[in-house]
Amino acid sequence: MIRCVRMWTGEDGNSVFEEGTIEFKEGARGDHASLSLPVTHLSFQETTAGGSYDWHQDPEPRYVITLSGTLEFEMKNGATFIINPGDILLAQDNSGSGHKWRLISDEPWRRAYVVYQEPAGVSFKANK
Repeated sequence: MIRCVRMWTGEDGNSVFEEGTIEFKEGARGDHASLSLPVTHLSFQETTAGGSYDWHQDPEPRYVITLSGTLEFEMKNGATFIINPGDILLAQDNSGSGHKWRLISDEPWRRAYVVYQEPAGVSFKANK
């Protein structure tokens, strides 16, 4: 299983989140695989250690795959969560109050942004 945090805009206009995993099914060679999703583009970005970004929304629904760096995300209500290398952020808070983040490790935040085509069958399963 791959840890995934889904972040979206709630009915009150504030960003909320839930933790879960990327769903898998049986794959070839005994592997487990997620659903295949059509994407519009893929890009990479790096923020130097110590970086942060104040209140904002994500510009479009996308998967954010953290390659290095550890971050703390915060919602307007004060709720926080941590993203570690190998975690996936499903960023769907494209309106409302948004969120902010800060790097809490000594490594740069290296990440891949994967913008998926909508409507797409998102491979997210919330923890119960």
